[in-house]
Amino acid sequence: MRKTTMTPADLARQVGRIPARPGAREVSPDRETQTTGVMQTTGVMETTGVIEGAGPVARPGERPTVRLRDEDVAAQEPPRYAPEWLRLREPADATARAIDLLDPLRIRLANLPGRTGGLVVHDLGCGTGSMGRWLAPRLDGPQHWILHDRDPYLLHFAAVGSPRVAADGSRVTVETRRGDVARLTPDALVGASLVTASALLDVLTREEIDTLAAACAGAGCPALLTLSVAGRVELSAENPMDEEIAAAFNDHQRRGGLLGPDSVTAACEAFADHGASVKVHPSAWRLGPDEAALTAQWLRGWVGAAVEERPDLAARAETYLEARLAACAAGELHVTVHHSDLLALARPTGGV
Repeated sequence: MRKTTMTPADLARQVGRIPARPGAREVSPDRETQTTGVMQTTGVMETTGVIEGAGPVARPGERPTVRLRDEDVAAQEPPRYAPEWLRLREPADATARAIDLLDPLRIRLANLPGRTGGLVVHDLGCGTGSMGRWLAPRLDGPQHWILHDRDPYLLHFAAVGSPRVAADGSRVTVETRRGDVARLTPDALVGASLVTASALLDVLTREEIDTLAAACAGAGCPALLTLSVAGRVELSAENPMDEEIAAAFNDHQRRGGLLGPDSVTAACEAFADHGASVKVHPSAWRLGPDEAALTAQWLRGWVGAAVEERPDLAARAETYLEARLAACAAGELHVTVHHSDLLALARPTGGV
C-alpha cells in the first residue's frame, strides 16, 4: 500500500473505533469437540488485525477465493471480518433478507429428486453463522449444515450459535470446514441440497462466480445468495459529497478484478448460462436511530474505503464523516444501503 494512502482503519481511528478483534484462542488442530447436533473443527489461529468497516479489504495483489475441500489454507492469512462487526450487522441482515424468495425455494427443496435423510446445506463464507440462524428455522425437515470459512475463530462462533431445530421441530446438525471459498472442486457439492451465502458475491471475480454457478448446476442444487452490495446508498439530509464518496467506494469494491456492485448482474448471467432460473429481490438495510451503532460503524468503513481508493478525498472526507457521525449520534441520520438477494434454481439432476 502506498505510504500516502489512508486506510479505513486510519480514518476510523481519527473519529472513532470499530471493535478490535479479540485475542487469539489457541486450539489443537487435531482437536474435535462434539456437542448435541454440532461438530466443530478448528485450528491454531494467529493474532492479526482486522480491516474495519463495511466489508472485506484485500491486501495489495490479493484475490479473495473460496477453496472448498482445501485444508492447506495459509495459517498466517488475516481474517477480513471481526466477529463484533458480524454480530452488529446480524439483526439488520435478518430484517433485510428477501422473504419473498423462500416460497419458491421451499417448493424446489420439497421436489428435489432422491431426497432422503433431510437437507444438506453448504453455507459458504459463513462468518458467525447468521445465515443458518435465519434460514434453518424457516425450512422444514431434518437439516445438516456444512459451514465453510477461512477463520477458525468465526467457525467456533458459527458452530456454538447454530440453531438446533427446523421450522417443524426436526433436528438441525452442523459441521464446520475451514477453507477459503471460490474455487470449487468438481465434487465439492456432491450430495448438496442447497448452497447459501451472505455478502459473498461482491468479493468474487467473474471467473469465480462462473465456477460457483457451474458447481451448483453440476450438483443440481439451488443457491440462495443474499445481501450483495448494489452500489447505491441514500442518506438523509443530502450532502454534496454523498455521491463522490459512493462512487469512490464502488470503485474500491471493484479493485483487483472483483465485481463489487456488478456481482449480481454477473451472477444472473452465469447461473442462466448454466441452465438455472434466477430470481432477484432487493434486500436493503434501512437504518435509523435504533441502528445508530451499526450506522456509525458502516459509515467509518464506507468513507474509509472511499479514501483508500481516492486519497485526495481525505481532508474533506474527515469533515464529512465527523458531521455524519454527529448526526447519527443525535438520532437524526437515516441511511438506506441497497443490497440484492439472488435465488438460482438449477435444473435438478438424477439425484441430490
